[in-house]
Amino acid sequence: MQALSDRIKTEAKRLGFTLAGITSADPPEHFDFYTEWLAQGYHGEMAYLETGRARTRRADPRRILPECASILVLGFPYDAPRGGQNPGSPDRGRVAAYAWGVDYHEVVQERLEALVGFIEAEIGKPVPNRCYVDTGPLLERDFAQRAGLGWIGKNTCLIHPQQGSCFFLAEILLGLHLDPDPAFTSDHCGTCTRCIEACPTDCILPDRTLDASRCISYLTIELKGPIPERLRTGIGDWIFGCDVCQEVCPWNLRFAPERGDPGLLSDPEFARPILVEALGLDPEAFNRRFRDRPVKRAKRRGYLRNTAVALGNAGSKAAVSALEAALLEDPEPLVRGHAAWALGRIGGSRSTRALRRAAEIERDPDALAEIRDALA
Repeated sequence: MQALSDRIKTEAKRLGFTLAGITSADPPEHFDFYTEWLAQGYHGEMAYLETGRARTRRADPRRILPECASILVLGFPYDAPRGGQNPGSPDRGRVAAYAWGVDYHEVVQERLEALVGFIEAEIGKPVPNRCYVDTGPLLERDFAQRAGLGWIGKNTCLIHPQQGSCFFLAEILLGLHLDPDPAFTSDHCGTCTRCIEACPTDCILPDRTLDASRCISYLTIELKGPIPERLRTGIGDWIFGCDVCQEVCPWNLRFAPERGDPGLLSDPEFARPILVEALGLDPEAFNRRFRDRPVKRAKRRGYLRNTAVALGNAGSKAAVSALEAALLEDPEPLVRGHAAWALGRIGGSRSTRALRRAAEIERDPDALAEIRDALA
């Protein structure tokens, strides 16, 4: 089967997967660590991670695909973030590099299905399979390390010694026995703690654990309600995701390819949105702009909530007019409340007048509390 394994990995690389490795269908080694992570509440409000069915399936890939005999683990590259070389400006926000292109799920899924077709053609019969692009109930970094794709770094990203960590992980569970690759057993983080020191919200813990409930990516994407006030200043100008721990990683600075797969249609226009323009997107404009892009996951109310926080952190009085309009006119209480916080941060007589007017007409209790706090 070694020759077949080699042909499969060669085809995977032809399809754009710059990393490819094979591991067994044995249960993940870090499942107990995962259950303890959940017990500590580090998953925040991502309740889908702790349901009984989710835990059961993550414990053993054969509970997903009973015929599973091998797991093909793949890496698909996206543009490497270069924040240190291209810092944001006060009137613009920042979007994580993986979201500069079209929705990667569709692009990668299409390649995975093509690879399954190749495998079936090679052996001359259908193969039981399941394909996932970071949406399946798998501890995918565990399997990726076991398939030889790299080590799990202190920032909890999977890092490859020649490509860094700027790639999506994908898996194909196969009802087919293939020779596994050697696991990646060495750790190349050494004494480096750049990611821990650089994290604006202190979500990277010293024991190689991520407190996702404090992570900017979680706060700007997964969290659907108000962002905790104590964490808002740490978000800075990030309005969708965060790249800080990857931007400072020496393995990315030295080795991560600047450009990802061309099929992602990465567009620099999406990397640094003008904040006041983003805050003015009505539902139709938001859906039109992001209908085929990862940003749609935050939904309009989340994206504008994040934008308001970024404007408050920038502190520019030039944003007061846009924030005032959001405070008094936006249909979403979540947006109005965060616009109030931003106006309180910026201050000035016009901000105060807008907040006082809003206090008289606001009927949502959460937004009203934000307005009163901003006035105070």
